Amino acid sequence: MYVSPIREPLIKGGKDYSQVTKDIMAPMAGKPSIYWYVGIAISGGALLFGAWATFVTVYYGIGSWGLNKTVGWAWDITNFVWWVGIGHAGTFISAILLLFRQKWRTSINRSAEAMTLIAIACAGFFPLIHMGRIALGFFIFPYPNTRELWVNFNSPLLWDVFALTTYFLVSLIFWYVGLIPDIGTVRDKAKNKIRKAIYGFLSFGWTGSAKHWSRHETVSLILAGLAAPLVLSVHTIVSFDFATSVIPGWHTTIFPPYFVSGAVFSGFAMVLTLLIVTRKALNLEQYITKVHIESMTKIIILTGSIVGIAYITEFFMAWYSGVEYEQYAFMNRAFGPYAWAYWIMMTCNVITPQLFWFKKIRTNLVAVFIISIFVNIGMWFERFVIIVTSLHRDYLPSSWTMYTPTVAEVGLYVGTFGLFFTLFMVFIRVFPVIAIAEVKSVLKSSSDEKKHTHHE
Repeated sequence: MYVSPIREPLIKGGKDYSQVTKDIMAPMAGKPSIYWYVGIAISGGALLFGAWATFVTVYYGIGSWGLNKTVGWAWDITNFVWWVGIGHAGTFISAILLLFRQKWRTSINRSAEAMTLIAIACAGFFPLIHMGRIALGFFIFPYPNTRELWVNFNSPLLWDVFALTTYFLVSLIFWYVGLIPDIGTVRDKAKNKIRKAIYGFLSFGWTGSAKHWSRHETVSLILAGLAAPLVLSVHTIVSFDFATSVIPGWHTTIFPPYFVSGAVFSGFAMVLTLLIVTRKALNLEQYITKVHIESMTKIIILTGSIVGIAYITEFFMAWYSGVEYEQYAFMNRAFGPYAWAYWIMMTCNVITPQLFWFKKIRTNLVAVFIISIFVNIGMWFERFVIIVTSLHRDYLPSSWTMYTPTVAEVGLYVGTFGLFFTLFMVFIRVFPVIAIAEVKSVLKSSSDEKKHTHHE
């Protein structure tokens, strides 16, 4: 007779509903911990460094960067594509896993959605500042105007505008709709009149009635249905920035699926990096358990393997095409002056995620944390390799050159990290970092399952 394996509970500690509310709201109540102050001080310092780099870029122009005639895109677009990728996990966890009824998403979806919104804000900053004259940024938005000027719809910059704004708006609405029941809970628990009034306004009169819950679930499913295609479309459009060009190493049809899987890969790695620290710092180990972390590592194995296959396919197609320029572009990546970046990318993205095939490593939080950081480093180098090594040696050997980033470029990148972590720290203090209502639904179903098993 087959006996199904006993599944670990998603929420540990035998919690009841009131205990769940109390535990998850604890980080919002009282004074912040010393960890929070240290974190906000470090991220605030990084943000100031970024503000200085932004001033230098705006004051002196793009000449303050290390760009040249041959390498016209470098750290700016590398960082842009990397941040868009980081933002992919939130929508994937929220929309696709909701549609597939995956209960393990409930403890991680709220922070992943917040991470998505902040990452998109960080990503949008780079194309804007790359324009050089930020004040003219409104020219990239298509709207009827008295100048009778219309944007160039053939421009990849415009495709990015459409992709990012749509993605940001849908993700924002999805995140906020999910928050409404929890804002209602925070409002009811608030003792301060001003706090009660603010959360009361934000909750849109939520009462928790059957009608409200019915409408909330309907809207959530509709939004999930809208957001799921966005997971595929956004990074597909970003990949078109490269794939529609004629530059060797870029002009390839594999880019859309390869970029999408790479984005989910790096996004889940960043969620792991954040949540392993958050669960410890906020005492949420019983809500964000090893079950959640192990489930995320399995998605990293899948997407990491797809990325590895894409790398091999690119090399094969370059060889099979018989085009000498294409062949040289890939040989130059692997053995040229930037070979070190290529091999960092291969090691971090192809080899390290395969360690997750071993359950001991998947359930070892220190190992998972280290590998998640390696994945994010590898994915940044992937974008750097695609952009810089494809550009620095083009069809004319007389224009071959090297690219080196300047302090201003490093400052802009560090500044976006400062913005990311500062906003995430504020989010922890203002809203519940875990979806209270959704965790309670999991709690109920797991207790029902336990009773049912006991009855059998």
